[in-house]
Amino acid sequence: MKFDLSPITVVDDISKADFEKYYLNARKPLVIKNMAKNWPAYKKWTLDYMKEVIGDQAVPLYDSSKADPSKPINASAAEMKFGDYIDLIKETPTDLRIFLFDPIKHAPKLLDDYIAPKNLMGGFLDSYPNMFFGGKGSVTFLHYDIDLAHIFHTHFNGRKHVILFENKWKERLYQIPFATYALEDYDVEQPDFDRFPGLAGVKGTEVFLEHGDTLFMPTGYWHWMKYLDGSFSISLRAWDKSWAVKAKSLYNLTLQRKFDDFMKGNFREAYMSWKEKLAYKNANKALSRNLPF
Repeated sequence: MKFDLSPITVVDDISKADFEKYYLNARKPLVIKNMAKNWPAYKKWTLDYMKEVIGDQAVPLYDSSKADPSKPINASAAEMKFGDYIDLIKETPTDLRIFLFDPIKHAPKLLDDYIAPKNLMGGFLDSYPNMFFGGKGSVTFLHYDIDLAHIFHTHFNGRKHVILFENKWKERLYQIPFATYALEDYDVEQPDFDRFPGLAGVKGTEVFLEHGDTLFMPTGYWHWMKYLDGSFSISLRAWDKSWAVKAKSLYNLTLQRKFDDFMKGNFREAYMSWKEKLAYKNANKALSRNLPF
C-alpha cells in the first residue's frame, strides 16, 4: 500500500499576485517549469562543470543508515574529494549524498549563474544557498527544514522523486520529539500501515522533478526525496513574514537543537529509545483523536 498522494500543481510561469494568493499565503507547494530557464546555470550546470569549478575540495558524505543516537543529526558518514564523488555518481548507483553543501565558498563565480526569484517574494537569504548531490537511488529521509524558511528547490542533470506533507501531519508521520525529522523505520514509498497505523490516511503531494524544474516548498513542509539519476539541486531560501514563524525558527536553531545535542551526547541510546517510543505514542494519540481535522 502507498500514501494517499495527489499530483502537485505545475505551471510554466506565474505572476507575483497569483503566487502570493494561491501558493505563498495559502502555504501550497508548486512547480515552476520556466523559472531556471532564464539562468545561465540552466545550460552550464552539469556534473562535469561542477567538478571543474569546485575541484578536489574534500566534502562530507551522508548515507541512508539510521542516525547514530550519540551524534548530531547532520553528522557525516564519510569524506571524499568532490571530483571523485562526481565521477562516482556519474557511473554508479550509490546511497552517498552531499548535504547542505555551500559551493559559493569554493567557487564564487557560481553566484552569477542563478537568480533568486525576488519578482515573486522577498526575504531571500542570499548569502546561504545550499546544494545537494546524490547518486542514483540515494534517499533524503523524511524531514522539514529546521529554520522554517520557504524553499525554491531547483534540480539539475537528472530526475528526482519528491513526496511532500503539510506540517499538520507531523504526529501521524511519527515525528521524533525535539527534532524536525520522522522515525526512520518505515519506507515512505511503501509504508507498512499495519506496523505504523498512524500513517494510514495521511495525505500528501508527489512530484517528479526534471532538469531545470523549480519546486516551491512553503515553510514547515515535510519532504522526502529520492534521486532517480546521479544529479544535484540548489535550494534558495526566504524568510516568512510571520514573526511567529521566525520565533519558532530561532527556537529550533538554538534551544531545541542545543538541548537535543546535549541529550544525545550524554544519554545516547537511552535517549533515542525514549524519543522513538514517544513518537509512536504521539502518532497513536493523534490517530485515536482523528487528528488533524
